[in-house]
Amino acid sequence: MEKIIIEILGYVSATLTTIAFLPQIIKTVQTKSAKDVSMGMFVLFTIGVFLWIIYGVLTRTYPVLIANAVIFCLALTQIILKIIYDKR
Repeated sequence: MEKIIIEILGYVSATLTTIAFLPQIIKTVQTKSAKDVSMGMFVLFTIGVFLWIIYGVLTRTYPVLIANAVIFCLALTQIILKIIYDKR
């Protein structure tokens, strides 16, 4: 497979998996509730994403690095929202 096709595949995959988090964050903000969000899952997921960032840096795999950096921020946002809304 040509390198450009592989790169495009990587960026499309990264984009789709990254924007998949937006509906959950939007719903959490709109409802001001995160009671159905699993803190354990998001903490483990965020640690895994952080490790993917390190992998992306070490291998210079930019789709992996960029996507996981954005996902890390979104997952961290969800964790913060859960903490804020669970206190209410």
